[in-house]
Amino acid sequence: MNTVVKKLADIEATAEAIVEHAQAQKSEIEKKIQTQRDRFDTELEDRTRKQLAQIRQEADEKMERILREQREKNRSTIDNLKKEFEENHTAYAREILAHIAEV
Repeated sequence: MNTVVKKLADIEATAEAIVEHAQAQKSEIEKKIQTQRDRFDTELEDRTRKQLAQIRQEADEKMERILREQREKNRSTIDNLKKEFEENHTAYAREILAHIAEV
């Protein structure tokens, strides 16, 4: 009977050792997984930040190009209006005086 109890005690001790070892392995695996998760999060955040910076840069370049084109277009329109005024300001003044005289 003592041998059966001793065997049962040995089996229980072995089982406890196996459970402790499994707990230790579980802890190590959890640490590894957390490290991998942290690394993944960091890499993802870095890639996202780089992509956002690239998108912002492209948007800024496009906006600057559009603004430059619009300034050139406006400058051209203003130059054309100035030229037309220089060529026709006397006729405009006569037309204004004629309308004033009619009233």
